[in-house]
Amino acid sequence: MSRIGRMPITVPPGVEVKIDGNRVSVKGPKGELKRTVSSEMKLNLDGGVLTVERPSDAKLHRELHGLTRSLLDNMVVGVHSGYEKGLEVVGVGFRADKEGDNVNLRVGFTHTVCIKPRPGITLDVDAKNVNIKVSGIDKESVGQMAAEIRRIRPPDAYKGKGIRYAGEVVKLKPGKAGKAVGGGKAK
Repeated sequence: MSRIGRMPITVPPGVEVKIDGNRVSVKGPKGELKRTVSSEMKLNLDGGVLTVERPSDAKLHRELHGLTRSLLDNMVVGVHSGYEKGLEVVGVGFRADKEGDNVNLRVGFTHTVCIKPRPGITLDVDAKNVNIKVSGIDKESVGQMAAEIRRIRPPDAYKGKGIRYAGEVVKLKPGKAGKAVGGGKAK
């Protein structure tokens, strides 16, 4: 059995789960999420505990078992407490400014880049204008939005300038130091 798939999902107080065949609706204090799961997976809700069962040990059923359980758990956690992803803008003159719901980035281009959040996503910028917080109830959308922002100016391999995830370690390359030390042409 799948170790992930057989773990029960505890539904916290204040979160309501409705199962209608293969349609699942989860409603909580932060909002509501709906998803259609595979019709082959069997969902059980007993006394605030949600479990996922698979019909057989076929490869497809084993794959769907853990996936379905993870998706449902992400929905329950999202509507209860939400998800956040942090980004850091690193570089001289690089900054992020909040303008309404949008975020304007100045990251070394001749123009500012305006980022409009996806539906259900909120973008916040700290007082120093270098940290961006992406938050929402759908884990997939939060991760995708953070990846799209990072893709605008990924960290440079030589100086480390760019947009990186909070806590991401960027390994810097040494550059042309080997050639400058004595790798010139022979006379």
